Amino acid sequence: MMPETILPELARHVADLVRVVMSEVRPKLVQAALSGDRGESRNLRHADNFLSVHDMWMHQRYRELLEESLSSFVYASEEAEPQVIGNDPEPDLCVLVDPLDTSELAVRGLHGYTHIMIYSRALARPVVSVVGDIFHHVQLYVGARDNEGEDRAFVITADSAQYALGRQVPKTLPESLITNYLMRPAERFIPLARQGRLIQALSERAADGMSRGRIGVDFGSVGLCHVAAGFTEAMIEFAKGFAIWDLSPGHYILHAAGGVVLDLKGAPISLDYGLDSLGAIANAMNGRQKFVAAGSAELAQEILTALEI
Repeated sequence: MMPETILPELARHVADLVRVVMSEVRPKLVQAALSGDRGESRNLRHADNFLSVHDMWMHQRYRELLEESLSSFVYASEEAEPQVIGNDPEPDLCVLVDPLDTSELAVRGLHGYTHIMIYSRALARPVVSVVGDIFHHVQLYVGARDNEGEDRAFVITADSAQYALGRQVPKTLPESLITNYLMRPAERFIPLARQGRLIQALSERAADGMSRGRIGVDFGSVGLCHVAAGFTEAMIEFAKGFAIWDLSPGHYILHAAGGVVLDLKGAPISLDYGLDSLGAIANAMNGRQKFVAAGSAELAQEILTALEI
């Protein structure tokens, strides 16, 4: 269990739960990486995505633990159709879960992330989001609505040190580290490589002659969490779009830290994901969203101006 914390109660509980699941799956993933037995399964829901036995184990484990602590909720996992858990046929809370993000790297012992977001259907917005980093010391990124109705963001390390996150000092595009999920060569790397104006802007030299702009690889929600923490300046996705379970948990955390997530027309993406019925939840899980996420609105707009879309 986590020690006394500045987190609101529900967020603390979810963070504890995520830590439990990560501690249980970590040795399984290390064994998979070292043995070469990666447990790949056929993915019937998302034919072009990697799926392992560990994704399915985490999917089931989260459901078990959530059933012990929440009386009734909609369980909306990437690995199954949404379902109502408990006796209330119309529960307020929708728990959106991506059990194991970047699983094709997790089974190699490289990167692995896990996402939980709790969405209040009455409030039409998230109230808790936790993104867990399975292999790194910076272990949890948390967004939470406190008792006064304010959204707050935090980082928690593996040794339980806790840090509140806030608005970052704005940077210009040539000063920035911009990330993208560029691992898929044809779908995402080639479209990024064709962004001549963006690459030129990142390559501009400062008065001291240094060129500080960089493009880096990042993954799902954790990429937006890295922006929230100030580890990177922005994340972009303009080629295919992120599914809701990849975008929304990090979206809420970045929002709570004072950052912005815009669509490619420059409009803020709403925290109201329209999860007001099982049908709407199922539809939302089939959609994709293109975006620019940044620590400041100024940088987000500068990126949009540079993108050739």
